[in-house]
Formats: sequence, structure tokens, C-alpha cells
Amino acid sequence: MTTHATAIRVWDLPTRVFHWLLATSFAIAFATAESERWRDVHVMAGYAVAGLIVFRLLWGFVGGEHARFADFVPTPARLKTYLASLASGRPQHYVGHNPAGAVAIFALLALGLLASASGYLVYENIGGHGMEEVHEGLSNGMMLVVGIHLLGVVVSSWLHRENLIRAMITGWKKPAPAHENPAD
Repeated sequence: MTTHATAIRVWDLPTRVFHWLLATSFAIAFATAESERWRDVHVMAGYAVAGLIVFRLLWGFVGGEHARFADFVPTPARLKTYLASLASGRPQHYVGHNPAGAVAIFALLALGLLASASGYLVYENIGGHGMEEVHEGLSNGMMLVVGIHLLGVVVSSWLHRENLIRAMITGWKKPAPAHENPAD
């Protein structure tokens, strides 16, 4: 088990609380989407998703080092280099988000915001059936990205021999060995 003596604090408390509340809120919204009986729960979970994402967008500029968007901008070159290292079975190790994880984060934030906005329009009867289809498509797209994100967490945890789920709970993660730090 990683101890504080051999680990560094990567994820600050607001980032971790945001992460788990967003996962929970989205899961609730997704699970209640098809039930008229649970419509109020669905709507409240959607509002929670929207509010959490607004918080995360702000925290991405003022939060801790690894919570800031500047720490994990997924440029095409970084993404290409990381994916090539992943395909080789020896992926580059990042203390914070790797470029593939960063793409997932930005996709989840965008899809969550768009799904929330379209959900609000559906709730207010704006846009008719077409808006319902847009809302459903965005939500399904977000669920697809969640699945890819979870697969990435499992693969990265296995390849790096570190428990990323525990890191997102505790905030502590092992540092990257000096020879594994990616060059920018």
C-alpha cells in the first residue's frame, strides 16, 4: 500500500468531492431518465450535474496544481505521444491527468453541460421532441465517455501498478519515476 512517505498529494479535496458527486448525480439522472414517476429526482440530479460542472470549470482556473486545466491540456502532440506509449505497453506516467484522461475530462464537462442545458429546455417544453432526442443523445454520449474513462482507469492502474480509484478517494498517488516523466 502506498504510504504518505512514498506518495504525493495530487487530488485536492474539492476535486475529489466534485468527482464523486458528479459520478453519483449523473448515475442517478441516467437511471431515472425513463421514469415519469422519478422525473423530479431526474431533474434535481440534472441540476446537480450542471452546478457541479460550473464549480469544476471555476476550480479548473483557481484550484490546486493538478486540478487546474493548464496542468493537463491535451494537445494533439501530447495525446499522440501518450497513445503511442500506451500502445507499446509502456505508457508515460503522469502525476496528474494523462492526455487521454484529459480528453475524457473535457468531453465529460462539455457533454454534461450540454445535456443539462438540453434537459432544462426539455423540462420547460422548449424544442419539442427534437430537443428530447438531443438531450438523450448527449446523455448517452456522456455515458459512453464514462465507460471509456472507467476502462482507461482500469488499464492505467494495471499498467502503472497503481490504484487510481484509491488515489481519487484519498488524494495520494505515487510519484512518477524520473525516467518516466514525459517531455513536453
